[in-house]
Amino acid sequence: MAEKEGGIIKKGHEEGLKMAISLLNEFELPKGLLPLANVVEVGFVRRTGYMWIQQQNKVEHKFKMISKLVSYDTEITGYVEKKRIKKLKGVKAKELMLWPPVSDITVDDPPTGKILFKSLAGITKTFPVEAFE
Repeated sequence: MAEKEGGIIKKGHEEGLKMAISLLNEFELPKGLLPLANVVEVGFVRRTGYMWIQQQNKVEHKFKMISKLVSYDTEITGYVEKKRIKKLKGVKAKELMLWPPVSDITVDDPPTGKILFKSLAGITKTFPVEAFE
């Protein structure tokens, strides 16, 4: 895959999780945004911002503070930049009976304490950032 060329790759759950959390910290995103389990590989290409995460199984996580169920696929990809992940793939949030894919996540800048989620279906939701810490 050309987009992975020149990337830093960490294999295994412990190393992959550390790298995922350090990327979230570096780009000023909430640490709990990606609740991962059984990580196989995490990679990041600094030049383009492209990141990928592979895990053994799909993970469903309920963010209790906002009562939101989110599904994380076995492969998650996207482009990370300061306070934002764009062109996100592999993440879906339950809305009534549907599971629209989340395509863009942005933390308000200047900080308002809010985080904005956009889906390809045109659904936009705003939540407190603290719900994902």
